[in-house]
Amino acid sequence: MAKAAKTEGSRTEERGNRLSLLESMILIRETETRMQELFLQNLVRGTTHLCIGQEACPTGVAAAMTEGDTLTCTYRGHGYALAMGMSVSDLVGEMMGKVSGCCGGMGGSMHMTDASIGLLGANAIVGAQIPIALGAALTARINGTGGVSFTVMGDGATNIGAFHESMNMASAWKLPVVFLCENNLYGEYSAIDRTTGVTDLAVRADAYGMPGRIVDGQDVEAVQEAVMEAADHARRGGGPSFLELKTYRYSGHSRTDQGPYRPE
Repeated sequence: MAKAAKTEGSRTEERGNRLSLLESMILIRETETRMQELFLQNLVRGTTHLCIGQEACPTGVAAAMTEGDTLTCTYRGHGYALAMGMSVSDLVGEMMGKVSGCCGGMGGSMHMTDASIGLLGANAIVGAQIPIALGAALTARINGTGGVSFTVMGDGATNIGAFHESMNMASAWKLPVVFLCENNLYGEYSAIDRTTGVTDLAVRADAYGMPGRIVDGQDVEAVQEAVMEAADHARRGGGPSFLELKTYRYSGHSRTDQGPYRPE
């Protein structure tokens, strides 16, 4: 059967949605680029980890979230903070150690947090955010909010105990959690095939009896669609899902890393 023609209203809505997605990705890219410049001028307190190249991941995930949902993420969390609604001034203030920052300048680049927008925190310790997401999911269930807990990790975090323990507990309790792995092919300075037995990490979901899916992390609409599907699964009581977002960071791991360990 042929699909019905779209109305003008639906076409306008689609264009508006795509425009907002593009605007979010541009905002993230421009902010991250500027933060690198400020870091090189010694104006950023502490370290910094940029998500240049990965903008579709935070934008697509945030676009799929609804009121009452929460998210925890890695220290590469500037993009998620901005995509979820944190102001540039709050983010920049935090990175510069100013009281105007989202955490009063006390957390810095690796600890962007704002519970008012559902961002329960970026975390400096690899994988520390994963079990926190289980607590948020259990809270949502007990309070009957219908909220879903999202947790973002890098590919390296899928090798640590907290990841496997959290996947197992979430599955056993059927918690409303969506595990999101940004597989950018490098755990800090090491290529994934040198540290991990499997390079398609979504297969690890099978061990815990939950849906696993590989998603093109460079396609913002593909990310949004996959995350919405996983969130709906959780809201219906289906339990957790694991999404592997295949992406790539164009910048180095942190600070002034030029990435000499990567092929040109």
